[in-house]
Amino acid sequence: MNRHSHRRGAFAAVAVAVAGLALGATTAQIDQRVDGALNRFYSQNEQHKDLAQKAAAVLVFPRITKAGAGVGGEYGEGALEVNGKTVGYYKVTGASVGATLGAARRSEVILFMTDAARDKFMSSHDFTLGADAGVAVMRKGAGADYDTETLRKPVLAFVFGEHGLIADASLEGAKISKLPPQ
Repeated sequence: MNRHSHRRGAFAAVAVAVAGLALGATTAQIDQRVDGALNRFYSQNEQHKDLAQKAAAVLVFPRITKAGAGVGGEYGEGALEVNGKTVGYYKVTGASVGATLGAARRSEVILFMTDAARDKFMSSHDFTLGADAGVAVMRKGAGADYDTETLRKPVLAFVFGEHGLIADASLEGAKISKLPPQ
């Protein structure tokens, strides 16, 4: 077996393992997890609830699992809320080759602060987090304060609740796609 075949085989194994950790949630389970994640998010910083209320849409991934050894993968399921009502269910997936080692779980809340940003996301087939200069990723965690320059971005992404050990916790390249109806 050559080196490239070994990498592809390892990637497939990691991707299957990561997906297996998170697959199978019903919309009711996702809704319950989203509510819990939002409550944790709001409790970390008193400004978060105000920001979420001002947002055109709130996308919540309560559980994103990332694992790998050289080749890694991540998977999570969540919901998009507009005016406090769920309008769609989404998945986040990603793969990496190189510096990934370990396993971890985190939560993400993505705030679409403008109607244009929300509409662009909702009309896209796949949205790649971090590829758009209009996305501000809060790398200090959800409890950190943020400045007025950051708040001018049309999309704010918060990462919190990290558990586990992993050498690569980047959001770059994570793809968000709509889940098929259940």
